[in-house]
Amino acid sequence: MRDLRIGIDEAFRNFTRAYGETLEQLFHPIQLLLNFIEGMLIDSSWVIVLVALAGLVWLLSRNLKIVAGTIVALLLIGYFGMWEDTMRTIAMVSVCTLIAVVIGIPVGILMARSDRANATITPLLDMMQTMPSFVYLIPVVMIFGLGKVPGVIAVVIYAVPPIIRLTNLGIRQVPADVLEAAEAFGSSGRQKLMDVQLPLALPTIMAGVNQTIMMSLAMVVVASMIGVRGLGQPVLQAINNQYFTLGVMNGLAIVAIAIIFDRATQAYGKRLQKHLEAVHG
Repeated sequence: MRDLRIGIDEAFRNFTRAYGETLEQLFHPIQLLLNFIEGMLIDSSWVIVLVALAGLVWLLSRNLKIVAGTIVALLLIGYFGMWEDTMRTIAMVSVCTLIAVVIGIPVGILMARSDRANATITPLLDMMQTMPSFVYLIPVVMIFGLGKVPGVIAVVIYAVPPIIRLTNLGIRQVPADVLEAAEAFGSSGRQKLMDVQLPLALPTIMAGVNQTIMMSLAMVVVASMIGVRGLGQPVLQAINNQYFTLGVMNGLAIVAIAIIFDRATQAYGKRLQKHLEAVHG
């Protein structure tokens, strides 16, 4: 076993030396996107960012209470000097959630439509969810070093299983009689998916998006260990130096961002479901 372990480690090191630069170039657009969003949030006037975020929450939720809570939370974050770190965290979570959704929903659809794919992918998801989050950092740091890209990759690996599982679950839970009715009207497989299954599965899919956001935020502190800046770094600093107040304040800022994301996406999912049900009868 010792020889096997040494052989695997050496093979992985050779792989990183041979293909590390190629992989860095492949993932470079992710870094550009993250830098763009982060720079836009940090370099813009805080008033403009506050209004833009409140406007986005309003467009998603159409709920004045959620918008008011968002404004109060962001003002308190700014008052206590955590604005810049919060903007970095929002940028990080936004990019990670976007990547997770782009990957997760198609994979979930594939699992729902193929029992073989479901049986093959489910053990991988089990492993991704039970593996200690620190383990994800080892291969990505060996390939990419310290920085934002390995942080994004580690967070996405940790956070993508819920959106895959719940997309699969939501589509499989669509009543059989509804699908039979769609078939009776001559709907193709694609039409059934787009016009029947996905609209009815939206609440479950949005629950998956919420869980992905929550898990991304939970990884913020862990990702700070490999150089990802944001609210996680002050928390890590507080742990190392026993700064109770610093840790609690930044932890509460993470909670506030989590609640804002959660309430806005939940409300949007409900509105979208009602709209699609009205359109498709």
